[in-house]
Amino acid sequence: MIRKELTLDVGLHARPAAVFVKEARRYDSDIRLEKNGGDRVNGKSIMGILTLAAGPGSIIYLEVDGPDEEECFAALEDLLLNGLKDEDR
Repeated sequence: MIRKELTLDVGLHARPAAVFVKEARRYDSDIRLEKNGGDRVNGKSIMGILTLAAGPGSIIYLEVDGPDEEECFAALEDLLLNGLKDEDR
């Protein structure tokens, strides 16, 4: 299992969340997101991600556990930190 705290530059509203879910579903690993020590949500569920209400500057935890966790974590971390800026409209 890999777990890391990340600070979002871009919030996870509908469009960025959809991009994240599309990428997350490419992997077999379980993916969880958590904000402010609250409930962990399924990273492959757009509804779950939207319930986080993770706006710009939010601190979240990304947790990945499974057979392709290293590849999955690297891709999703990069997406959260660098790849969602074009989706923030």
